[in-house]
Amino acid sequence: MELQGSCHCGKTGFTVISHTPCPVAHCFCSICRKTDGGSGSAINIMGDYNTLKVRGKDFIKEYRAIRDPDTGELCGNMRYFCGECGCHLYAYCEEYKDNVYPLASAIDTPLPKVDPVEEAVYLMNDYRADWVNIPTGAKHVFGQYPDGSLHDWHVENNRYID
Repeated sequence: MELQGSCHCGKTGFTVISHTPCPVAHCFCSICRKTDGGSGSAINIMGDYNTLKVRGKDFIKEYRAIRDPDTGELCGNMRYFCGECGCHLYAYCEEYKDNVYPLASAIDTPLPKVDPVEEAVYLMNDYRADWVNIPTGAKHVFGQYPDGSLHDWHVENNRYID
């Protein structure tokens, strides 16, 4: 499925092919909470890095967060934002070089819906802000990371798109 995404001001945009387009994983780590606002989480999906086409590259800014302030260790993800309006567009990590992680909030293409109680995954809850509520009865809540990946979830739930 081709996904089209853009920033708020329209100076940047991108397209990417995704086999895993369901916005399922809500991440509450401090980095996602601080850089993505809204619900206090980032909702990442996954795309094929080799198909990523970016418009307005002159406006794109990069940010690599500090994972551990005590040691200065950097996060593996490089985050890409519009330098004009500040919208977080996608993340990339050398460790998983075949994938790019666009934020669901940056996608303009209609995305498949995910049931917030039965299907959605809420991860890094050890870092979730107290004011953020997870739906009552949510079945997939993790203090850190779950064992499975975005790819695994899409396959196991018959949501993988060829």
